Amino acid sequence: MKKDFTLDDIETTADIKIPDNPLDMVIGQDHAVEYAKLAAKQRRHLLLVGPPGVGKSMIAQGIAELLPKPREQIEVYHNPANPERPIVKVRTRDEVEKEDSDTLLSPEEVPEPVAEQLGFRCPSCGEYSDPDCRYCPRCGAQKYSARTYRATQYDRATSRQVAVIYERVGDRIRVVKPDSEGEEKKVLVPLDRKPFVQATGASETELLGDVKHCPWGGDEQLGEPPYKRVIPGAVHEAHEGVLFIDELAQLGPLQQHLLTAMQEKEYPITGKNPQSSGAAVRVEGVPCDFILVGACNIQDLPMILSPLRSRIQGEGYEVLMKTTMPDTEENRAKLAQFVAQEVERDGRIPHATREAVEEIVKEARRRARVIDGERDALTLRLRDLSGVVRLAGDLAVMEGAKYIEPKHVRAAIKKAKPVEDQIIEEYGSLEEGLRRDVATCSLSSPAAQQRVIQGDTTDSYYHQEDKRGYI
Repeated sequence: MKKDFTLDDIETTADIKIPDNPLDMVIGQDHAVEYAKLAAKQRRHLLLVGPPGVGKSMIAQGIAELLPKPREQIEVYHNPANPERPIVKVRTRDEVEKEDSDTLLSPEEVPEPVAEQLGFRCPSCGEYSDPDCRYCPRCGAQKYSARTYRATQYDRATSRQVAVIYERVGDRIRVVKPDSEGEEKKVLVPLDRKPFVQATGASETELLGDVKHCPWGGDEQLGEPPYKRVIPGAVHEAHEGVLFIDELAQLGPLQQHLLTAMQEKEYPITGKNPQSSGAAVRVEGVPCDFILVGACNIQDLPMILSPLRSRIQGEGYEVLMKTTMPDTEENRAKLAQFVAQEVERDGRIPHATREAVEEIVKEARRRARVIDGERDALTLRLRDLSGVVRLAGDLAVMEGAKYIEPKHVRAAIKKAKPVEDQIIEEYGSLEEGLRRDVATCSLSSPAAQQRVIQGDTTDSYYHQEDKRGYI
């Protein structure tokens, strides 16, 4: 289906081509999409303000789709002079890919004990086979299945034994050799990673990283060295990508740390629990150059830290999301695209006929008038509307219908009511529903509860509870 279509051009939503980029899936927020494309190209921060369900998270994902692949890998190394202060190194994609090509070996090229531990070689007959096969295809003996194997080898440069890590990578084996100082490394943020990190509702550890506790205090013989216990936070994992935080105001005091990370483009990782051995470990200079896409409701704006908003305004954009769009032929077609997207995203409901889409358009028009007071408009509170689409699809599935039809949409609109509306229909008002609910919980026996439900409030226990203020 061509990009500029009308409802008359389709028979069902199956005729509509779904865009590949999430930004092209955003309905009715053209101004926000324009800012998002600028943010991706110029690496600017973005604050999206508006009610839930208008496309804020989809815009954030769309920005990440426009970014180039990450070019840097963050690694942490043992510091022989001070183990509690691991060393951070940043390596480029060319350096990592060159090392990988040099260190990927076939199972036959590594020592036989290594090949056996990683599941490539049968310890009984010596036959080489797929490591995912738990039993040898030749003799039937059970094989080992380790993902990594630690061994030692003699290093002529340092004239001592050093540790070497062998890792399974498909049908090959990666050899993680010691660095120039004779110590191993840990990849903190890998090169091949998703450029979109969601940190909505993140704790301090999730957002800023941590150092795991070692019951042996990092002892060389029994414990785990400090550099291996370092855990990156969302600000580090979003390096060169997008850090999306919905309900930004809910971060509370953590907003100050987020601001520091945005300003410095690096943030140290320390142990967060003062009772843990990790509290003594600190990793300085961990890169975190990310694009912040924050989202919040209008009433939460005063709770966002003023310096944080100033940083976003100075190095990015603030955008107010729309809740309605004009009721035009073009926008009605966009609602049809929205229905097609919801069908594809759900994967368990059939497509909708053109007539069913027209019923959804009517509901979108009604909601724009009732909720936002806008006439000749269509609602953009699409998350709520998607519930109608899914319920209509479920009704069609239960009926065995090939497509969602108008009758399914009309039935879904009647059924898809908030629980507050259901309480009002059942009890007449929210207050009466609350009174009944508290009353039935306060009575001494099921029989007394039933009398209150039926309107008889002569039970003495009921009146006793009423005097206490429960009802």
